[in-house]
Amino acid sequence: MAASELKENRKSRVKHLQVVLLPLLVILMVMISLSLLYAYKTKRLKRAGKEKTLASPDLDLPLFSFMQIAKATENFSNNRQLGKGGFGTVYKGVLENGQDIAVKRLSKDSRQGVDEFMNEVSCIAKLQHRNLVMLLGCCIEEGERLLIYEYLPNKSLDYYIFDKNMCQSLNWPKRYNIILGTARGLLYLHQDSRLKIIHRDLKASNILLDHEMNPKISDFGLARTFGESETPASTTRVVGTHGYMSPEYAFDGLFSVKSDVYSFGVSLLEIIAGKRNRGFDHPDHNLNLIGHVWKMFNECNILEVVDTVILESCNQHEVFRVIQIGLLCVQEYPEDRPNMSATIMMLTRDDTLPIPKQPGFFVERKNRHETGSSSEAFSLNTVDMSSFAPR
Repeated sequence: MAASELKENRKSRVKHLQVVLLPLLVILMVMISLSLLYAYKTKRLKRAGKEKTLASPDLDLPLFSFMQIAKATENFSNNRQLGKGGFGTVYKGVLENGQDIAVKRLSKDSRQGVDEFMNEVSCIAKLQHRNLVMLLGCCIEEGERLLIYEYLPNKSLDYYIFDKNMCQSLNWPKRYNIILGTARGLLYLHQDSRLKIIHRDLKASNILLDHEMNPKISDFGLARTFGESETPASTTRVVGTHGYMSPEYAFDGLFSVKSDVYSFGVSLLEIIAGKRNRGFDHPDHNLNLIGHVWKMFNECNILEVVDTVILESCNQHEVFRVIQIGLLCVQEYPEDRPNMSATIMMLTRDDTLPIPKQPGFFVERKNRHETGSSSEAFSLNTVDMSSFAPR
């Protein structure tokens, strides 16, 4: 074949390929464009659906504009910050009518997504109890997720009990009132609210204090709701705070009202001791706070547990009784723990208390000065907590 004919043949093939491929490329680009458009519209519809849910009469929850909240917080000024956590920052704000508010602004890279945000809104929107923080409204404009709460001037419980100076302002009557108020708030969630609600993250930093130092449970981002007849549930994603999670939840992802009872027991012991369960340090052993209290209880040396700040203002019999109630709440197996109704009865009466069994996570940790073998453990609960997803 002549060179000229070969050249013409190649041109013909190229032209043929162009005729075939060009329409295919056009069709492919159209399909990609349609897919992107569909995804965008679906996302907008989903967001609109969530906004509609938030604005529905069933929730009866006011929606604030982003501009309103930005103005109230001086454009989220650092001077307005009340606190900062894994899910975002809390700011103090003042509405145009002069009302003080607390604004929880979820960070855009927070692990708490829209579903968890909606969960917190739906859980707390209709809750009305003096020991639960009141949700005033929310905002989901401009890609923001904002929760607007009543402003509580005295911050959170951990601000007081774990600080050497601030703890002086919490005598025993005030601490007892905080313990009892927190118990009543949990009872409402577990038994008296429209749906049974399990908080799943009760701890000192989630117990806020009003101007009279009354406690209010806050932060319902991890809460779960149940119907009257529903049984304990399980999850493959264990979330919460180390030191407050019950053994069955930390190990197997099982949670129920008894999981909250365990967290309440830990908080109760922290309030009396003025020490954190996690990171507790003692010169004579390597136990956590729960282990220390259990050891002192068995040695009939409970006075060793009590924060020296409250010794002068307390009735020792009452304090020792409350410590025993705390140990009943942190027992290893959920069926051994009292429910919140029984716990409140024990806190308000002077009946004979059951003898507590060994608590969960009663473990002597390895001495920080040791480099060899691990130290003796008093329980099989030797879980490596680093494998879980803390808050």
